[in-house]
Amino acid sequence: MKQIEGGVTAAKGFQAAGVEAGIKYRNRRDMALIYSTAPCTAAGTFTSNVVKAAPVVWDKKIVEESPAARAVVVNSGIANACTGKQGTDCCAAESRCAAEALGISADSVLVASTGVIGMQLPLDRLTEGIRKLAAVKSDTLEAGSDAARAIMTTDTVPKEIAVTFEISGKTVTLGGMCKGSGMIHPNMCTMLGFLTTDLKISKPMLQKALRADVVDSFNMISVDGDTSTNDTLLILANGLADNEEIASEGEAYDTFREALRFVTTWLARKMAGDGEGATALFETKVTGAATKEDARTLAKAVICSSLTKAAIFGHDANFGRILCALGYSGVQFDPENVDLYFQGKNDSIHIYGNGVACDYSEEEATRILSEREVTVLVDMHMGDAEATAWGCDLSYDYVKINADYRS
Repeated sequence: MKQIEGGVTAAKGFQAAGVEAGIKYRNRRDMALIYSTAPCTAAGTFTSNVVKAAPVVWDKKIVEESPAARAVVVNSGIANACTGKQGTDCCAAESRCAAEALGISADSVLVASTGVIGMQLPLDRLTEGIRKLAAVKSDTLEAGSDAARAIMTTDTVPKEIAVTFEISGKTVTLGGMCKGSGMIHPNMCTMLGFLTTDLKISKPMLQKALRADVVDSFNMISVDGDTSTNDTLLILANGLADNEEIASEGEAYDTFREALRFVTTWLARKMAGDGEGATALFETKVTGAATKEDARTLAKAVICSSLTKAAIFGHDANFGRILCALGYSGVQFDPENVDLYFQGKNDSIHIYGNGVACDYSEEEATRILSEREVTVLVDMHMGDAEATAWGCDLSYDYVKINADYRS
């Protein structure tokens, strides 16, 4: 596997665009398009929130019932959530408009929205934006980057990646982009994410791979503990790599899973590190757990702790907050048989073991906790299972950003 330049346009047959439509923002791109020149097998995972945005309901139906997908239309600024029948009608109108502009069927168009909940989308601007997107779509890397920027809300940087790998003698490409900065919490995949590949794979195997993957990638991130109404992760596979179709588990399926895990983990880390108001990526690695599920639960408890996140922001080696989070996670363990370490880019320090604080330097701990990426290592000494979770620190700016989000 090799990481290459690009995002959603890296794979054969995929085009993209990002334009300014004036949905809510001014003087910035706020609508994106992903388009495939060939019909795609589609798979998706969606929010577990009972309150689901209209695009989520629409896309679930398309993924489950439509024979193929060809395009995804995305807007930022307004979420089209809690919008009743008008919101559903808007999704249908988007699909009809895109179908006409692209010369495809309406049931092959997926839609996604992100932004303020409760506002109705301006349909005239939306449809005009779709026509603009269709007119300028391109397979260039720049077009993919334009799309990645257009889906941002409070994100500070676009997030896109692409890799190549070999399957049955053919070079396959997988690209992706996502957005997510606030209202991020492990529970399916908290964000908007779009993956494109020229792999030939059956629908059941594509859905199986995606559903299995999010458990240890997007489900292991948190910024603020809020699970969105709009969470959507879609993958489109158009088969233009012309590999032998993956229709069952085996070496080819495992190779794809490895590439998928690399891409989704990379994107997940980028989202966690770009959390609203964040100054640092906060990673927790749990080793020596009794079961994989215990390891996941313990790691997520630490990165979700508001007190621990605040300590990371203050560069304070307050290991008691980490132990406290481990202790209320629901996993049973002996606190006197746990080792905690802080790890920086080049070194680490042992801060807790045998039930007491270690003899470490507070200055050294502060230096490590002041880095842009901070890792807590937790060894439970109970088994062989391990898991990693990603979050960010909790700063003053998080409150400032969300106090006037609708303004």
